Amino acid sequence: MTETLKILNSPLEETQRQLGATFAERDGWHVPISFGDVRLEYASVRKSGAGLIDLSSRARIAVSGTEAVQFLNGLITNDMKTLAENTWMAAAFPNVQGRLLASVRVARLQENNFLIDTEPATHEQVLKTIERFTMAGDFRVTDITSRTAMLSLQGTDAAVIAGKALQQDLSGVEPKAVARVSWPEGVDQAADFSTGLTLLRATYTAADGFEFIVEADHAVALWNTLLDAGATPVGYETLETLRIEAGLPRYGVDMDDSNVVTEALFDDAVSYTKGCYLGQEIIARIKYRGHVAKQLSGIAFGEAVDLRSGALVKSEDDKDAGRLTSVTFSPQLERTIALGYLKYDYLAPGTKVKVAVENGEAIGGVTKLPFIQTASDERSAAD
Repeated sequence: MTETLKILNSPLEETQRQLGATFAERDGWHVPISFGDVRLEYASVRKSGAGLIDLSSRARIAVSGTEAVQFLNGLITNDMKTLAENTWMAAAFPNVQGRLLASVRVARLQENNFLIDTEPATHEQVLKTIERFTMAGDFRVTDITSRTAMLSLQGTDAAVIAGKALQQDLSGVEPKAVARVSWPEGVDQAADFSTGLTLLRATYTAADGFEFIVEADHAVALWNTLLDAGATPVGYETLETLRIEAGLPRYGVDMDDSNVVTEALFDDAVSYTKGCYLGQEIIARIKYRGHVAKQLSGIAFGEAVDLRSGALVKSEDDKDAGRLTSVTFSPQLERTIALGYLKYDYLAPGTKVKVAVENGEAIGGVTKLPFIQTASDERSAAD
């Protein structure tokens, strides 16, 4: 008899249903797809205001101990020794062949206390990878996903709305900073907010943003407080467009364990100076003795075209150039954009490529990521 896998629910699901959200299953979770008006949701992030996104399905794993840096440094691509307290960095878990097991974010909360954040699709892989070292020394691992919630506030006015909700000035929180903040007086006095909440300045959309990690019992109060301060709820249909515009790959869609780490992730997730870690020799050899055979890139098309993930990409002279992995229409750019793997010879921005469509070919240009330019990200798009 086949065991039925349990679909997990965010602690905010009932509250979101009351707001008219529609749901679907993704990576083993019920997630809100839309709150009824995707144009409004998109505009709250790209034009004015801020969008509020429930990211509780992402895995959150607490790691601590005097040997945490040593063990983690042997498993991930970035250098834990350079991670200062109250900051976070991007990293990856590779296998011995240098291929990608998970893309993660590692936050250093205190000297020997860390938080690893990863996609739901790689939750079990990360947990399994690090748990096997817990008996080897002072290295403790606790999966806190089910007892916490994670909310993301993204948009031009994210700092203003977050500051209003928490009744404090958050404009001084630097990008990639981590802060422990207290709840404002008068917010749901029936609840015990003595634990406060953890705030990270980070983006999933190429807009300004904050992430909040809070005890699950307090998630509804935080959600409602941010909505009352002016945030607009945003579903995963809109989030998919925003993340593609931001050039952020999704595991199982744009990357998996068939990819070498540096094919899929930006160089800021990899340290080439820290020394040995799992898969390091292959990753370093590719950088110093040559280059990746293919790399995740952006392609912008001149108009709205009907494309599908997996579609083959051709060069102007009909040579195989790569394939698409994620496709969306960008309301801000007013064109179809896509992420995809392109062979090395076609990676230069401005290179013309084409993809077959029903009545001919769609012509696109290779584009630097992210597609949407922000003041805080120098990797701006090039038309």
